[in-house]
Amino acid sequence: MYIDFHTHVFPEKIAKKAVDSLTARAKEAHGGKDMLGPCTDGTLDGLKAEMKESGVSISVVMPVVTAPRQFYSINSYAAEINGKSGIYSFGGIHPDCENPDEKLDLIKSAGLKGVKMHPAYQNCVIEDERYVRIARHCMEKGLYMTFHAGYDIAFPETDFCTPDGVIKAFSGLFEEFDEESHPHVILAHLGGLKSGAEALRKLCGLPIYLDLACTASNMTDKEVEKIIKAHGAEKILFASDCPWQSQTESIRQLERLNLTVDEKELISHKNAERILFG
Repeated sequence: MYIDFHTHVFPEKIAKKAVDSLTARAKEAHGGKDMLGPCTDGTLDGLKAEMKESGVSISVVMPVVTAPRQFYSINSYAAEINGKSGIYSFGGIHPDCENPDEKLDLIKSAGLKGVKMHPAYQNCVIEDERYVRIARHCMEKGLYMTFHAGYDIAFPETDFCTPDGVIKAFSGLFEEFDEESHPHVILAHLGGLKSGAEALRKLCGLPIYLDLACTASNMTDKEVEKIIKAHGAEKILFASDCPWQSQTESIRQLERLNLTVDEKELISHKNAERILFG
């Protein structure tokens, strides 16, 4: 069984525009080369078709609020699709949202398990006090947080979420809250897209989850194995970042890795089940 803990969909009326815009931005940043090559059209139906083809049983959608005014519409859509036809969704919040404590209460009351934040898209470094304040509220409420970590293909000259920034942002919170309150931080892309060596040195062993989004297309199997072994399979989540990487490609990488059957089961679905249904 596979639970993909990092996917993206957009409401049908804006899906084409969103996918085209992100693809164009990445092309512009890389001299016209298609760096993303989306494998779906960005719609919910597109994700479901990808799931059927790949054999993924459950996909978790990670919406990104790129401006505070989007909070209600994005979270309304997240609540609408959550828990239906193998789809679960996190909510989203922007660091500039007013009254974040109250907004996180709304997300929790809607039945969403956590929030997704993207430092590059939200123009806010991970160690910013606004993120730390949101993280504290999330830990108090038992909400999970997924952060894009490391390089972003559409923002190649920026570095909004580094391993050092993660340590600076959350080390105090890890001391403040007991073990039942964490790990509630999930770092996408195995702790840092294009910064795997630094993630290996600085993040492994911390009370956080790391997901495998986009590692099949950006890291070697050996690099992935080293981080999983150092961090522990019980804190790794299978993920693709669909539509930016296919679920089939992501599954093939996990199957190739030199891991035990028990380790692969933890990563493929058991860790995700603990978060979604525990």
